[in-house]
Amino acid sequence: MSETPVDAEEVKHVAELARVDLDDDEVDAFTTQFAEILEYFEALDEVPEVESEADLVNVMRPDEVEASLDQEEALQNAAETEDGFFKGPRVS
Repeated sequence: MSETPVDAEEVKHVAELARVDLDDDEVDAFTTQFAEILEYFEALDEVPEVESEADLVNVMRPDEVEASLDQEEALQNAAETEDGFFKGPRVS
């Protein structure tokens, strides 16, 4: 394994996946930057864990059946209707 956790081939691979063309200078620059980013993540591993709040619980209310609009009321403000349904713009 190389000195840095990221090598030029890995940078080229990521660039290819992202469909980005990089010249050799850019590959070198990104190799350095990726290595620095990974060092920051390693530093986060060293942060001590603190007490956290209790896990969230489901606070959703239960479903309740209620009266709804009838078809005529639902369609009364529609710009266009057809055969008792909303009519939208043609897609294709």
